[in-house]
Amino acid sequence: MRTKAFTRSTTRKISRKITATAAITAGLVLLGAGCAPPAPTSSASGSAASGAATWTSAQAAGGMDALVAEAKKEGTLNVIALPPDWANYGQIISAFTSTYGIKVDSAQPDAASQDEINAADQQKGTDRAPDVFDLGQSVALANLGKFAPYKVATWDTIPADLKDSGGTWVNDYGGYMSIGYNTAKVPAPATVQDLLKPEYKGKVALNGDPTQAGAAFSGVVMSSLANGGSADDIQPGIDFFKSLKSAGNFLPTDPTAATIESGQTPLVIDWDYLNAGESAKLSTWKVVVPDNAVVGGYYYQAVSADAPHPAAARLWQEFLYSDQGQNLFLGGGARPVRADAMNEAGTIDKTAFAKLPPVKGTPVILTADQTKKAATVLSSEWAKATS
Repeated sequence: MRTKAFTRSTTRKISRKITATAAITAGLVLLGAGCAPPAPTSSASGSAASGAATWTSAQAAGGMDALVAEAKKEGTLNVIALPPDWANYGQIISAFTSTYGIKVDSAQPDAASQDEINAADQQKGTDRAPDVFDLGQSVALANLGKFAPYKVATWDTIPADLKDSGGTWVNDYGGYMSIGYNTAKVPAPATVQDLLKPEYKGKVALNGDPTQAGAAFSGVVMSSLANGGSADDIQPGIDFFKSLKSAGNFLPTDPTAATIESGQTPLVIDWDYLNAGESAKLSTWKVVVPDNAVVGGYYYQAVSADAPHPAAARLWQEFLYSDQGQNLFLGGGARPVRADAMNEAGTIDKTAFAKLPPVKGTPVILTADQTKKAATVLSSEWAKATS
């Protein structure tokens, strides 16, 4: 299962209980609009160094029809680290190709966010380089100079605190940390602390290494909140996994759809939309977001400043932030960034919306500074706690 490097911004307190997609979009005050990024790097690619590479909107391209025509002329879009079962990217890619007739070359689908940046550096100036990025927070904010500003047609319907004011990055979808479990293999956990019970011996899996992967990182944060910690102090979460390890409950297996469906990983700590996706395949797979440890996050979408197919990259953004693209994210159990506006306009997929796992409690999302501090603690303490 793909394990993107960590996700998103400010710690937020919401007075009302969270029960819907709109709440995570509207109520969370994130890092962004006030931070001016560095200027994008210049492209070494002849294609990316002129024309479409300078377009900051469809209007700058001469209109949507002109953007579509140029993208079709390029004929290809390079994406990376987009597994088909992650936030419904398989259907999103198929729909994009069906709509525009543009081939999508999907590289390293199970890669992490840092792998995306590494590939962009290694393949810069070639026609194989990534055209677009889908990144976790820490990796995105550390690489702003690699992004080209672009504002989609639906820009005004994206909350200001979920995008860079200059268009360098935009949040695309988000969710909450959750516990997925197979009711045929384990009892339903009521709290995070329940995972220390003997009936979970050898059964608790975490999606990835928290020193490298966003889902796992947030799983440690969730465990910290459940054990008296905070966004500023994740040590209780590390200590919790140490206790899981000592009890023999921690299963050091990276979960995948295959391990879940075979019963090898009967309980998985992961994003709710990824766990929910398994429910569609396995009738006994259930998902819970712990009330006392609600951790949320969004991923970052950006156009590569060195995109070999700059028009296709920009058309991809237009598709992702259209009602169709946003509803496709929702169909994968992820919470689309434009949910509020689509609810108000009546364009959201109400059936998919109703299937989202219920969430109650006060959500916490780490700031960039909190993420950096937590990452430092994890780098020095995680291996000692779980080896």
